[in-house]
Amino acid sequence: MKILIVEDEPSLRELIERELRGEGYVVESAHDFISAETKIAGYNYDCILLDVMLPGGSGLELLERLKSMGRRENVIIISARDSVDDRVHGLELGADDYLAKPFHMVELVARVRSVLRRGRSGGALTIEFGNIILDPSSRRVKVEGRQIDLVKKEFDILLYFIQRPDHLIDKAVLAEAVWGDYADEADNFHFVYAQIKNLRRKLDEAGATAEIRSVYGFGYKLTLREE
Repeated sequence: MKILIVEDEPSLRELIERELRGEGYVVESAHDFISAETKIAGYNYDCILLDVMLPGGSGLELLERLKSMGRRENVIIISARDSVDDRVHGLELGADDYLAKPFHMVELVARVRSVLRRGRSGGALTIEFGNIILDPSSRRVKVEGRQIDLVKKEFDILLYFIQRPDHLIDKAVLAEAVWGDYADEADNFHFVYAQIKNLRRKLDEAGATAEIRSVYGFGYKLTLREE
């Protein structure tokens, strides 16, 4: 899953980045209003951590623009301004949660997990498709009740697909979602092909009733196997 941190204080931003990367998330960051606006316009995220007071503008204005665009990212406001008015205004604009500074990293991680679970899986602890059961919190995958071992990127790819069953996913969109900014530096998508190949093999060997199907010239989609 991919997270954008919008925070102008460098030490806090770096601390949050390190903590969330340690939890297995793909993390990008922006330090002011303009850079955050550029990121939001160009990329999609599963969750945005949004400071209210930013150089060049207000985080609440960014939130308002995000929602006016019909975007569905989960948003957690992180702000030193712990006033009732700010909190209510943020929630009314569409924020999913509000966390006042200073906060403990363990609480931030818990809040991120909570909004992601509510946003992508309807509040369920696990996500199911066919006979595949995926637990985002423990990062475990089971097929027919038997756990299969996936490396980090294989898990991230499967999670991205299983949240969008039967949706056609462009390989560039998949690469950007799973690898983040690093995908822009690649000359080709061989790293995507390799991970997809390994993931397919493991699902096949486990007897999964769903498969990642190639759609020539477009990308991939996770769909149930034809009987």
